[in-house]
Amino acid sequence: MAILARAEPAEIEAAWSRLGDKPGYRVLRRPETGLVMARGRVGGDGAQFNLGEVAVTRCAVQMPDGRTGFAYVAGRAARKSELAAVFDGLLQDNSRRSALLAEVIEPLAQAQMQRRAARHAAAARTKVNFFALARGEDA
Repeated sequence: MAILARAEPAEIEAAWSRLGDKPGYRVLRRPETGLVMARGRVGGDGAQFNLGEVAVTRCAVQMPDGRTGFAYVAGRAARKSELAAVFDGLLQDNSRRSALLAEVIEPLAQAQMQRRAARHAAAARTKVNFFALARGEDA
């Protein structure tokens, strides 16, 4: 679910369009957007504090076999949350799981790793190394 939640809306839409056997599904909870409070910790492991509110869109669908798919995605992305919920429902079907992991989840994970590596490389190019010079009478 984390990979689906972090995917770009166009990537999930493309994965859906490539899916050969599209199942029917019933929307149990239509996509709806709300706010959640993001929390942080001082120094990474200290006291908790409220960082701010984040928009989140959620959706729930029921697959033809009765399985229920859920999705919560950051932002105001109704279609993305619906498709992520459908993929969640499909991934619960053991007969389709391995094919979906190979055809949908792995390519999305690879794209996310490439974007992360590009961001890290761009940040590394701006790194400045400072060094201290000894100053004073003892130097």
